[in-house]
Amino acid sequence: MKFYPEGWLINTPENQFILKDSINLIDAINESKIVEAKATVCDKNHNLIVDLGCMKGIVKREDSAIGIKEGTTKDIAIISRVNKPICFIVKEIKTDNKNKLYAILSRKNAQEICIYNYIRKLTPGDVINARVTHIESFGVFVDIGCGIISFLPIDSISISRISHPNERFLKGMDIRVIVKNIENDKINLTHKELLGTWEENAKLFSVGETVGGIIRSVEDYGIFVELTPNLAGLAEVKPGVTVGQHSSVYIKNIIPSRMKIKLIIIDVFDQGSILKVPNYFYTKDHMSKFLYSPVNSNKVISSLFK
Repeated sequence: MKFYPEGWLINTPENQFILKDSINLIDAINESKIVEAKATVCDKNHNLIVDLGCMKGIVKREDSAIGIKEGTTKDIAIISRVNKPICFIVKEIKTDNKNKLYAILSRKNAQEICIYNYIRKLTPGDVINARVTHIESFGVFVDIGCGIISFLPIDSISISRISHPNERFLKGMDIRVIVKNIENDKINLTHKELLGTWEENAKLFSVGETVGGIIRSVEDYGIFVELTPNLAGLAEVKPGVTVGQHSSVYIKNIIPSRMKIKLIIIDVFDQGSILKVPNYFYTKDHMSKFLYSPVNSNKVISSLFK
């Protein structure tokens, strides 16, 4: 059984087939399959009402998430699921006083299965799927499976420094992350290593080209311009330039041994960013070591996963 962030299954043919009729839902009970459907209402007792298509589903408050019953998870975790897909196990199918079928569901049980069969088996260096659920100034919270949330700090998002994670991600964006380490069952994540080494990014550019960039830092000695999320160059001081502006820059020189790209700013302008899913240079499912700097560089930047 594979496990995904909440919302990944809802439109799959298999999931749609299960929701087609009550017989398929009964089969899902027997096979303990994780199913997804949209929560439509959170009632006054904080039970979730779910549209299964062929019938109504009910997730009782204590079955809505791990920690609700114990008080370690707040009820906002239930309320915030309204009008969104949720994952669940179908526990049983009952008949109401109008002789209509309805299903008793458990999101908590789905999360427990995910933790036992997937999350507890993760090791440092594993590259996994995630969906951005919440963005704060200090980092992003992501769903790594069945609504289980983990945290990606801002300094682990990219090599090029940003002032806020919303410069990289949108809520609901599907991304890839690396398990950095595991402490007391808490999974810490990183992302920047998937965005490529200095050389991989530098190969996208050539001396003499004029390309686009984003102003990331203005210092007394120069202006740092981001060319890609994992590559920035240094331009000479230019009056009137501010952080966050877009720019066109001329590539004066590329020096791998010093990890330097010398730039000349041609123009700067204000422009709203159009965010896209990151371009990942690394596409395998596990990373043991990441060496950002070129082999002949006098500065070594690396990550080791163990």
